[in-house]
Amino acid sequence: MNDFRSRLGAPMRTVEKALKLLDFFTDKVTEIGLSDLARLSGIDKATVLRMLQDMAESGFVEQNPENKRWRLGAGILRLARLREAAQPVTRVLTPILERLAGETGETAHASLLSGRDLANIGVIEPARANRVYIEPGLALPLHATASGLAFTAFARPEQRDRVLGRKLSAITGTTPVTRDSLAAMLARTAERGFAVADQTYEAEVYGLAVPLFGPDGFACGALAVATPASRVSEPHERGILAALAPAAAEATRGLGGRVPAHHRITY
Repeated sequence: MNDFRSRLGAPMRTVEKALKLLDFFTDKVTEIGLSDLARLSGIDKATVLRMLQDMAESGFVEQNPENKRWRLGAGILRLARLREAAQPVTRVLTPILERLAGETGETAHASLLSGRDLANIGVIEPARANRVYIEPGLALPLHATASGLAFTAFARPEQRDRVLGRKLSAITGTTPVTRDSLAAMLARTAERGFAVADQTYEAEVYGLAVPLFGPDGFACGALAVATPASRVSEPHERGILAALAPAAAEATRGLGGRVPAHHRITY
């Protein structure tokens, strides 16, 4: 612990790199070896090992004694519980997501800003067999997802400018990869109050999203519904939006935010 504290004065970039290692863990990839973490992160093994050892002292990661692979530690759970106690996000959003999935018959999910992207913090799938699967904890790129577009269009101007200034990576053939194409999508989103992502992040997935607002009236996240693209029709889309709009407003209020007077959903 003392060694870790002594490094707190190191450049923030080092801390950021260490924390980014945690993003490689998912519900499907629960354990990762040192060599794989070095390869995924592009950081040499010796540096990755030091970062892991530092985080292990605080309980953020731990090493499986049987196979020597690394996994998330109990310290993450402790922080998550502290966060939930201070701001009960899960308790607020889960019933809203359950109702939204039931009303639309599609996958409902919620996300909040976490670093450069949105973090998916809740997913409820419908009972039907043909549905969209969304990985819990998934990072949602701001330029390629309905949630990211909804957030960015209603974010603070400086945040929006930073997103427009990024290098935009192509994820599918329809992902916006130029500043002008993304700016046009954001303008359209701001005009109608909701975002549409037609296979811009994943083939055969169509997303609709409405921003979640913070106490300052700027976006802090998004509430979204994802459906197979083959099921999309104008009546189905209108039905989803009719359920999604009030659900997002309820979620905003439940999280202590406020919907700004200028935000209107225009079908």
